[in-house]
Amino acid sequence: MKKVAIIQQAPKVLDKEGTINKAVEIIRAVSAQGAELIVFPEAFIPGYPAWIWRLRPGNDWSLCEALHVRLLHNSVDLASSDLKPLLDVAKEENVTVVCGVNERDHLNSQSTIYNSAITIDNTGKIANHHRKLMPTNPERMVWGFGDGYGLNVIDTPVGKIGSLICWENYMPLARYALYSQGIEIYIAPTYDSGEAWIGTMQHIAREGKCWVLCCGVALERKDLPADFPNIDTLYPADEEWINPGDSFIVSPSGEIVAGPLSKQKGNIILDIDVEKAASSKRALDVAGHYSRPDVFRLEVDRSRQSPTHFNSKPEEE
Repeated sequence: MKKVAIIQQAPKVLDKEGTINKAVEIIRAVSAQGAELIVFPEAFIPGYPAWIWRLRPGNDWSLCEALHVRLLHNSVDLASSDLKPLLDVAKEENVTVVCGVNERDHLNSQSTIYNSAITIDNTGKIANHHRKLMPTNPERMVWGFGDGYGLNVIDTPVGKIGSLICWENYMPLARYALYSQGIEIYIAPTYDSGEAWIGTMQHIAREGKCWVLCCGVALERKDLPADFPNIDTLYPADEEWINPGDSFIVSPSGEIVAGPLSKQKGNIILDIDVEKAASSKRALDVAGHYSRPDVFRLEVDRSRQSPTHFNSKPEEE
């Protein structure tokens, strides 16, 4: 049995350093309870830009710009030491951490933000860096398109883990890319919630015969910073909850074994039998004995995409 923890807590919205410090405190607390794998929500650092679902870019352009600038300045630069506190605490506590971040690109223009899921192993190293393939609807005004670089399943002390972010989980080929690598613990950080989403997670568990850890964004009006612009217009004072969370855990049979945790802050900590991900495939193994490679074939490009490729400078004569 392996103990996993889903963190349904609000970040310090639009405060990168404050959110990272809060994550460190949470990791220490749940690791003290025996958690070996700790999962944070989508875009936890420094918070999911929930305002995009209420702003109208044509009419609220100045407000869109102001919030985007704050998000950009508080996004994680992986070339910097931004995540060092998380790397250090993962090593100190001997745990694996999956955390959603707003990531500021450092290789190209240095101004694009990606919705990324960062996996930190128990040695304090970044073991996987996945950028959301397709931002959804108004998210495209905030985040760039990811690539296949992070479509990996990695070995950890708790088992073989991989992650897709929110509506990426509706992409059958992305799911299959993880199934084919023998995923045992399928991690889905998300802003979505409700019965339809819960059903999707149950379907994925049955389809992939894997454990599914769904980590939702729980956000209340009071979690927004005091200087959040036009707060009364976007979020009226009588509106308490912005997003309910709905975190839960599904077994490889599709049974919900913990949660959903709705309209409350907290953590789900549970022992799971990871071996069930293999034994459950006896009847159905969509990437193994139930596949038809003579009929279907999936090719995945896992190279990091870039708009610019510089050739070496010619040697000076």
